[in-house]
Amino acid sequence: MSTENTQPEEKGFFEKIKETIEEFWDGTKETAEDIKEKAEDKFDDLKEKVTAKKPAVAKKATAAKTTVANKTAAAKKAVAKKVTATTGKAKKEAADVKATATAKAKAIIDKAKATTASAKKTATDVKAKAATKAKAVTDKAKTQVAAVKKAAAPKAAAAKSTAKKATTTAKKKTAATK
Repeated sequence: MSTENTQPEEKGFFEKIKETIEEFWDGTKETAEDIKEKAEDKFDDLKEKVTAKKPAVAKKATAAKTTVANKTAAAKKAVAKKVTATTGKAKKEAADVKATATAKAKAIIDKAKATTASAKKTATDVKAKAATKAKAVTDKAKTQVAAVKKAAAPKAAAAKSTAKKATTTAKKKTAATK
């Protein structure tokens, strides 16, 4: 049988957050580029209109140039503001996502630490109970051994005195036969 996993690997929490931030950033950059292109097109259109409507009088041309310059400057400022605002939003979103990710990661770490501490406490309790039980069994065994020895002591003494009497009698018989 194959030991390879047939299911696709799930992405981790931080990889998902990273992808989300990248998507926000890409969207922001695309929006900024679109706005810039529109402003350039508008600028070019205005330039063409001004060039196409060359007035005969120099004053009118100067006034038109000033107007176009003012409009293009205003358009550039508007584009710059929009780009700055969009970039600011993207940075704020990224900071919010990062803060949320950090908070969640901290919560997960705290939970893991609490679980580990609980497991260690349970193991310590089990060890203590086992040690207490072992000590009780040892004490009981010692008590029983002492009781058995105590009960066996008079029997052993009686057997010893009987053996001594038998030995003394045997010695006397041996001496009498010599």
